[in-house]
Amino acid sequence: MNVRRRFRWSQVGWGVPALLLLSVQTTWARPTEMHIMEGFLPPGWAIFWFVVAIPFWIIGFRQIAGLIAEKPETRLLLGVAGAFSFVLSALKIPSVTGSSSHPTGTGLGAILFGPFVMSVLGGIVLLFQALLLAHGGLTTLGANTVSMGIVGPLVAWGIWKGMQGKAPLWLTVFLAAAMANLLTYVMTSVQLALAYPDPIGGFAASFAEFATIFAITQIPLAVSEGILTVIIVNALMGTASNELRTLGVQGA
Repeated sequence: MNVRRRFRWSQVGWGVPALLLLSVQTTWARPTEMHIMEGFLPPGWAIFWFVVAIPFWIIGFRQIAGLIAEKPETRLLLGVAGAFSFVLSALKIPSVTGSSSHPTGTGLGAILFGPFVMSVLGGIVLLFQALLLAHGGLTTLGANTVSMGIVGPLVAWGIWKGMQGKAPLWLTVFLAAAMANLLTYVMTSVQLALAYPDPIGGFAASFAEFATIFAITQIPLAVSEGILTVIIVNALMGTASNELRTLGVQGA
């Protein structure tokens, strides 16, 4: 049984580097991205979003420390959740006006560990992408964490908690992951509209413009991410059922 479990985990492990290689190639192929780029936000707004993100990071780090101390067997799942988000959010799909969209991969971590832990994992993912892939930036790390690492996971966690046991598992997972993706981009559009309101239409006009730019590619991406997350959760049910039960995932 142990040999079989190690073999299955090795399959997951070999898949991550392959996807990572693809993500690096895709990232360097496009100079623009949906993560807010380095230096794009005015200093006041950049600082504001750091202030919003820091409490989530503090609580998240405490929860991770407690989780590792009390349930050390879940460390592999923490790594899988972080790698899943890193790989998916680095895969950029060309959008209109020379920009690009991408999945977020935060729904899985939010389902397994909750929004505070995912805020830390999301922040680490965004930090490494900014340093290694020129994807996002250090001054915009707070803003990008709020949209991808906080708002998205909060939505996923709310759907997961609200629907768990009341709907089929696949549907709950699908909606949690897909809506986390969509609300990430809604929040990013809010952040950009607040920083750069339209001279005539103000915040509302600017928000509509930013949100419309990515809607064409983001909706199918959200659906695709929802389906992929369902597949990953089903795979984990077979390879890490004990760990999932430890985390209280029903149906594991």
